[in-house]
Amino acid sequence: MCGFAGFVGDVEDREQVLTDMMNTIIHRGPDSEGKFLDEDAALGFRRLSIIDLSEEGDQPLYNEDRSKVLVFNGEIYNYQELREELVEAGHIFTSNTDSETLLHGYEQWGETLVDKLRGMYAFVIWDREKKRLFGARDIFGIKPFYYAQMNGTLMFGSEIKSFLEHPKFDKVFNEAALGNYLSFQFVPTNETFFKGVFCLQPGHFFVYENEEMKITRYFEPNFTGDSKKSFEEIVEDVQKAMEESVEKHKISDVEVASYLSSGVDSSYLTYLGQVDRTFTVGFDEGKYSEIQDAKEFAASINMQNDAKVITPEEYWDKLSDIQYYMDEPVADPAAIALYFLSEEASKKVKVVLSGEGSDELFGGYNIYCEPLEHTGFNKLPMFFRRFLGKFAEYCLPRGMKGRGFLMRHGKTLEERYFANATNIFTEREANKILKKGCEPGIQKVTRPLYDRVNGKDPVTKMQYVDLHLWLVHDILMKGDKMGMANSLEVRVPFLDKKVLELAQSLPLDYKVRAPKTKVALRGAAEKVIRSKTAEKKKLGFPIPTRVWLKEDKYYNIVKEMFTSEAARKFFNTDLLVKMLDNHKNGKNTNEKTDNSRKIWTVYIFLVWYDRFFEHGKPIHPAMNGR
Repeated sequence: MCGFAGFVGDVEDREQVLTDMMNTIIHRGPDSEGKFLDEDAALGFRRLSIIDLSEEGDQPLYNEDRSKVLVFNGEIYNYQELREELVEAGHIFTSNTDSETLLHGYEQWGETLVDKLRGMYAFVIWDREKKRLFGARDIFGIKPFYYAQMNGTLMFGSEIKSFLEHPKFDKVFNEAALGNYLSFQFVPTNETFFKGVFCLQPGHFFVYENEEMKITRYFEPNFTGDSKKSFEEIVEDVQKAMEESVEKHKISDVEVASYLSSGVDSSYLTYLGQVDRTFTVGFDEGKYSEIQDAKEFAASINMQNDAKVITPEEYWDKLSDIQYYMDEPVADPAAIALYFLSEEASKKVKVVLSGEGSDELFGGYNIYCEPLEHTGFNKLPMFFRRFLGKFAEYCLPRGMKGRGFLMRHGKTLEERYFANATNIFTEREANKILKKGCEPGIQKVTRPLYDRVNGKDPVTKMQYVDLHLWLVHDILMKGDKMGMANSLEVRVPFLDKKVLELAQSLPLDYKVRAPKTKVALRGAAEKVIRSKTAEKKKLGFPIPTRVWLKEDKYYNIVKEMFTSEAARKFFNTDLLVKMLDNHKNGKNTNEKTDNSRKIWTVYIFLVWYDRFFEHGKPIHPAMNGR
């Protein structure tokens, strides 16, 4: 629930500065606000009331002698068990919130508190006596946490935009991040597009004292694949783990609903949660809508489904506001659709269940099949495969059948796989299209991750990379930001510590049997929902951008941006326009060589840059008359 902002350091008119920071994230917590200020620190809080709806649940929260102060965003699902243990140890609680468990838990266990937590969280605790700030982020990165050390001040919060209100903050564009963004469609490190602003990585905590920050990793996934159980036993374990996780994630003093697509993940969660409402969005363009399938499934389990058809006009009209809420550009077209989905849900409820994380934990992406499907070809000597790959890249025409296969398999897994995103810029293409070029950066990002899973099977390696990159910086980023943009809390039962423990033990055969993915999870789902849904191949969130970009209206909108002054700062705009024209004229737009994702990646960056850097401080959508 909620969001927070704050700082440690001296500044004039500190209460007004804190108020201004809090106002930028009012969408995260419209129900109430709270502040703490002393001569050293300022902590601000915006609340979305979910658990303990009384004023006792308001933050900041204090311990018994008010020597420690907490602000917290998220939910602790095992707070009731921890509370019992803390009460037995002598701690006095003044509310029924999960938040207060963190405060007394830190008193009792110090930094090791984080090892006991089960939930989604980002929080800070200010020790007024020691003048020490302690903060942590959950093991998956479900909840965001940003910080910046500038001009003798530490700024921290749920969203970067709050920092822009602090007089000690220097707003400088981090152009060095642009190359990796073009390849990944997001910034894949702890850096951001704001120079000097960093995200605290998942499974890390920090201590800030005497203007020094020490960051410690407290959790790391460990895929052992060592389960010796039969498939039937594993399926039973998955069923029990998911039932228990969904039960925990439904703890709330308000109604809980569910997102519903046509796939196994959200359908399984919806069934297990026995929610009263489900929500779906789609488009008019045939294959780009899952509404009918979702309605059929909801009806099959006697649940209500509220569906919305997103028009192209409203999709495009909201792009700038959505970039404000995102803080940083994420060029996943599904992020915008997710905004409309959360907007619809927020009209009826405050909390929804969503299926993020199942693919990373249980082996669900279709591309995970690739290393298992062509074992004969992969036995060819690497030097020969490299030759074929280079020949295909430079000599065969784009769109020719087999070209992409030869290019991918002319590289090792570690060289070719860096995230579950395809058809974005290669490093060579990014270097060509950027006016200043870019240093090769993909391997710098992925090599440390592959080193940690050296010797594992290829699917486990891909899962590990996606857990640290795709899941954190795309899937969970858009899930949190788009939900909170509409004052909606999104809960993700697949991303649960107990579920992860089980998923880590699964041998390869229980995850992927090409062409089948999520083998064990589908086995569990099929026991309780219809086979048509449980066995459906992963679709993703289909968005008709490739269709829209061929229409004059949207082609002209993008072309105007591609020839803007901002575009000329960073890009060789002639190449941008050529890429756009080729798409509109039908060149390179078949399913296998579609360049619309490249166009979209650049366009979204420019929309974001326009909102944050071209017109001074960005204005909150609720305050700019839109």
